Amino acid sequence: MGLYGKPEYNILGIKELVSRKGENANMLQDVYCMKLKACEVKSFYSECDETAVLLMQGEIVYKWNGREEKASRGNVFEDGMYVLHFSKETKVEVCAVKDSEILIQATDNDRTFEAKLYRPEDCSDVTSGEGLCRGTCVRLVRTAFDYHNAPYSNMVMGEVISNQGGWTSYVPHWHPQPEVYYYRFDKPQGFGAGFVGDKAFKVEDDSFIAIPGGETHPQSSAPGYRMYYVWMIRHLPGNPWTDRIEDPDHTWLYDFK
Repeated sequence: MGLYGKPEYNILGIKELVSRKGENANMLQDVYCMKLKACEVKSFYSECDETAVLLMQGEIVYKWNGREEKASRGNVFEDGMYVLHFSKETKVEVCAVKDSEILIQATDNDRTFEAKLYRPEDCSDVTSGEGLCRGTCVRLVRTAFDYHNAPYSNMVMGEVISNQGGWTSYVPHWHPQPEVYYYRFDKPQGFGAGFVGDKAFKVEDDSFIAIPGGETHPQSSAPGYRMYYVWMIRHLPGNPWTDRIEDPDHTWLYDFK
């Protein structure tokens, strides 16, 4: 699929975005979506991977270590994140109360840690871009876990919601660590543009971009359509992602009010 893809769900209700064994192995992580029918149960366990299970839509019950907790999400634009993040050697079940959709991010990690459920109130919600470029890049940035609150993890997971006709991941920036964006729009015909270095892609509902380390990656949504994406970074050994590195050619934009 290369840098851009829009895969379909297979007969098992699984849609693979990137895989460590696939064309985008340089992303150093597995990312896939699953559709669950009401009363369906999915089990997760790995001897070597840490995993995060994000509720995209629906109602589910997370079960782990003798605990269980219900999570409900009408849509990604109006409702906050529920993410269960757990280490290797942890048994987890996800039970669908009604038809639901989840996204899974996984990568190798030798460390073990206590599983944590991030609820909407546990995630940071920051409005970014206010007062910059005449309001053309205002967006909501949600973060479930990153190096600051989960230094034991090899991953980062968050969400961005862009205003219609607006820009995100702006001012253009880069970082050495690979990153995956998975998009949704508030209308099925919605679209936008994703830039990876010198390449540009038309991004649509259910599409993704695989961003190699070292490439700038600003994004924009078409007028009339709000854009959402999950952003997932894989730390590099000895070099975790802690912040963005802005392209010096564009930092003058901070003076463009």
